Amino acid sequence: MSDETPAREEFSHDPIGHARPRAGMTVGELAEEYGRAGVGAADLHRAIGITTSMFEEEETRVFFGLAGAMVPTGMRQLVVDLIRDGYVDALVTTGANLTHDAIEGIGGKHHHGRAGPNDRRVGDSGAGDVDDHDHERGGETLREHDERLRDEWVDRIYNVYLPQEHFTLLEEHLREEVFPELERTVTIRELTAELGRATAEVNDREGVEEDAGIAAAAFEEDVPIYCPAIQDSVLGLQAWIYSQTSAFSLDALSDMTHLNDLAYEAERAGAFVVGGGVPKNYVLQTMLVTPTAYDYAVQLTMDSPSTGGLSGATLDEARSWGKIEKAGENASVYADATITLPLVVAAARERIEGRDQ
Repeated sequence: MSDETPAREEFSHDPIGHARPRAGMTVGELAEEYGRAGVGAADLHRAIGITTSMFEEEETRVFFGLAGAMVPTGMRQLVVDLIRDGYVDALVTTGANLTHDAIEGIGGKHHHGRAGPNDRRVGDSGAGDVDDHDHERGGETLREHDERLRDEWVDRIYNVYLPQEHFTLLEEHLREEVFPELERTVTIRELTAELGRATAEVNDREGVEEDAGIAAAAFEEDVPIYCPAIQDSVLGLQAWIYSQTSAFSLDALSDMTHLNDLAYEAERAGAFVVGGGVPKNYVLQTMLVTPTAYDYAVQLTMDSPSTGGLSGATLDEARSWGKIEKAGENASVYADATITLPLVVAAARERIEGRDQ
């Protein structure tokens, strides 16, 4: 073998470090430890850096995409705080997230449950904590578990339970407080704003302990909410039912003018996308009709890019479409967003707000 080292254009001296978590660390300090490592830890560290830049720059408009079951799984207040603290300029989300957001805003609650008959509830530590009924249910299948929930009028979102009477509460809220104010053809953005106004009002009037929520915060901070697939939700279903006996109707196309104008007029733009599906594409496609593209982009998803599907597609792929600037910074983190979202947001906010002190 030759003793001469070959010319290395790709390689550079940058040794992997070894993370050293310790008691008393801040989230920001933990994020720096991620930066020493490789694979997903390195991706997460990069995502935090890009998020910090897009949140910190006043001239950068942040377009936030929120898919998945983020509200019922406990990410609601995180998004509320981002909106209220000025880190979000436009929100694109699902009708499902808005449905669950309104339920909590008017007094309903989601509850810890079980993903199946052999799963334990949050807080269970061992056999001594098994529910008294578990012994009676020995050998229960997953199908039987969900059939039992159906008989008890409880809906399941993996390991989160929602009593069905909360949907009745939502229906009454929509029919009494929201839809009557919209007896005409309106944009979906106008509907989400009215939902936020009405939910905030009921939340205050009824003294609901839970925060009024995402739609309410967006209404109060004048942050538009776009919901391009609103029909695919209980909120959309209720809107359709109400439209059958009233002048209320939704104009889905006009929102595109409003959103695209926001992107067109932005000096710089950042995309922060949680999950995939319609919100992800709706955020990214705005740059197809503007002279520029996103300067920053971060996505948190569990979907693999190898299937060629939208939800897992890398943001580098989006660059080929002209949705991200050639020189733009982007990072994709492939992991459960209920784990990565709080980490990324907390670390970015620590960096930004620590500098302001």
